[in-house]
Amino acid sequence: MTVINLRPARAGDGQAVFDVTRASVRELARSHYSESQIAGWMDERTAQTYERLIAAGSMVVAEQDGRIVGFVDAEPGEVTRLFLLAAAAGLGLGSKLLEIGIAKARQGHDGPIRVEATLNAEGFYARHGFRPIEHGFFSHGVGGDPIGIILMEL
Repeated sequence: MTVINLRPARAGDGQAVFDVTRASVRELARSHYSESQIAGWMDERTAQTYERLIAAGSMVVAEQDGRIVGFVDAEPGEVTRLFLLAAAAGLGLGSKLLEIGIAKARQGHDGPIRVEATLNAEGFYARHGFRPIEHGFFSHGVGGDPIGIILMEL
């Protein structure tokens, strides 16, 4: 049995978190988004983008054999990011990370918790009690096709 370690993200994890995000989008979202949407998804992001998020102090990573395989990030009232490698999906790790993200989102916030779910993740969030509020699009501001999302609330 492989042990998965959950820990706060730390400086220097940015490249691994970037790599998880990119691989997750390519592997898990391709059934719901076009090649053009997937290609543009990460355009303006870099490892430094994730270093800045890590510095904010609310990101938790999941490590398997010393390698980051998933992460969650949150701010008051919102689970902002949750990504896993495809090999780590379906093992309960996403549920554990979501639990951590919800707890972090509740810190300093008394209202509902929101998430902007990708189309491929809607069912996952629904199984955890989130309900759709509205459908919309996310555009990365660098051109390319916008990405359909569902604003969901717990």
